[in-house]
Amino acid sequence: MALDMRSKLPATGTTIFTVMSALAQKHDAVNLGQGFPDYAIDPALIDLVDAAMRAGHNQYPLMPGVLRLREAIAAKVARLYGHAYDPEREVTVTTGATQAIFTSIQALAHPGDEVIVFEPAYDSYVPAVRLAGATPVTLPLTFPDYAIDWPALTLAITPRTRMIVVNSPNNPGASVLAADDIARLAALTRGTQIVVVSDEVYEHMVYDGARHLSIARDSELAARSVVIGSFGKTFHATGWKVGYALAPREISDEIRRVHQFTVFTVNSAVQHALAEFLREPARYETLPAFFAAKRDLLGTALAATPLELLPCHGSYFQLARYQRVSDEPAQEFAQRLVREFGVATIPLSAFYQGGTDHRVIRFCFAKREQTLLAAAERLQRLRA
Repeated sequence: MALDMRSKLPATGTTIFTVMSALAQKHDAVNLGQGFPDYAIDPALIDLVDAAMRAGHNQYPLMPGVLRLREAIAAKVARLYGHAYDPEREVTVTTGATQAIFTSIQALAHPGDEVIVFEPAYDSYVPAVRLAGATPVTLPLTFPDYAIDWPALTLAITPRTRMIVVNSPNNPGASVLAADDIARLAALTRGTQIVVVSDEVYEHMVYDGARHLSIARDSELAARSVVIGSFGKTFHATGWKVGYALAPREISDEIRRVHQFTVFTVNSAVQHALAEFLREPARYETLPAFFAAKRDLLGTALAATPLELLPCHGSYFQLARYQRVSDEPAQEFAQRLVREFGVATIPLSAFYQGGTDHRVIRFCFAKREQTLLAAAERLQRLRA
């Protein structure tokens, strides 16, 4: 008798990141697809992890995270955004931001609830909603600026709406929320039972003199929101998978109830190292200039191609329209770039549930200078 293998995620197959990375390896392509750096992290952080291990921090830490790290996170957020989270009850360290997102959705969304997600969207949001038994309601961001369509959002809210997931700086849209967006979100959710889950993993990658407008800056929103951050993104160590969730006590209590039965706790030595590393704010305050230089380097190099670059206000992703080159669907064009030009990107159509395709591809510029220039040189063979 065959096993009943009904899938909880029947529409989910191999991710586009896996497909494009495998294709890049097969064709020896320069990989600007998947979003991780190809340069070394700060040696001081490695030394701190080594010291923590040698000091004996090799066993289970507290379930919500090493208290020193939670205190350092709370101090950083208070300094940058003016909101005081209680490190004991309102800061939870997670196995990367993806686990923080997943756990928050599992804890707070229930069968029969609706969760609003903006597209193009990071690929974990919708599956997490479905696994919670809730219904994802996807709304397109405006094109080509990838901003929230506020009239559409107003119409999408129903008595079943339990959660709105926002992402700023946006992956993959490279847009950021403005002060007016924050005010509108506060007004729209005022007097409701709607929780906001705010994915802010690229908080230190906001450019051109702007500043990151965290949901934590607004005390009214912060009282009904989960704010999620990532040390993997901030300190170029994506493989370490350490993030955190900030939320008021009653929300954090629910998140921790699920957290303790998923991962329970997070790497002890790395948490101690990060707590020490955070004592020097310059280690994250210099990131906007660091990444803006990479963005501008890639942009200048791609100016010699027929690709049309879209504005990048935040994150470490650069979007490009290719309609001057081809009218192929984005997935086909991205795969042809690998095969014929030796450059891997990500088609933006992969970030939509319904196949929306504006003929846009995404580059990751969190790479070494020589990697960016090598990719751009290959793409200069493109012809309009």
